[in-house]
Amino acid sequence: MDDKYRVLIKTKAPELIEFMMLWCDKAKILDCLAPLALRLYLVPVLWMAGSKKISGFSDTVEWFGNETWGLGLPLPYVLVALVALLEIVGALCLLVGFGVRLISIPLMIIMIIAAVTVHLQNGWLAIATAGGFFANERTLGAIERLERAQEILKTMGNYDWLTEHGSFVILNNGIEFAVTYFIMLLVLFFMGAGRYVSIDYWLKQQYKGK
Repeated sequence: MDDKYRVLIKTKAPELIEFMMLWCDKAKILDCLAPLALRLYLVPVLWMAGSKKISGFSDTVEWFGNETWGLGLPLPYVLVALVALLEIVGALCLLVGFGVRLISIPLMIIMIIAAVTVHLQNGWLAIATAGGFFANERTLGAIERLERAQEILKTMGNYDWLTEHGSFVILNNGIEFAVTYFIMLLVLFFMGAGRYVSIDYWLKQQYKGK
């Protein structure tokens, strides 16, 4: 590299870095968008999980308590009611930004328990895949069966119609989603609901200094 370019880079690099940092600092005025995005992403996830448990309460209780084919957890009626309530209330709290840091704690506990009791045995991947770092014998076997099923459907069924709104996959049901939701809740626990678009923020502004 020519000496004059070395000198130019050496003199201009600090100015460029300072300029970039300045604009990054100015962007902090929009920092409310990050927790808002996390909250709104989690709202339908938690709402659907809680409402599904309520609508299928008896079946969910049986699955929670059965030691043969279920989770074998104690007090299944209490646990299902408690988890469903926390998920529905959690969805509402995240939607309006009220008590976000507080509600994140039991929701994180739910994600940990779900990951350990339901998903851990299936590995990482939520959807089975034949390649990648987290592929294993289970997902490879799933893909083999998926390919066979696709061959049958292409031969015996209207495959174009069947895949019109999406491709067929095999649910591996690993810990991927549970861990992802846990991380999002962990961020909300430390970051809070965010400025401007949360009840928590305006309550804090109202009672700050009193």
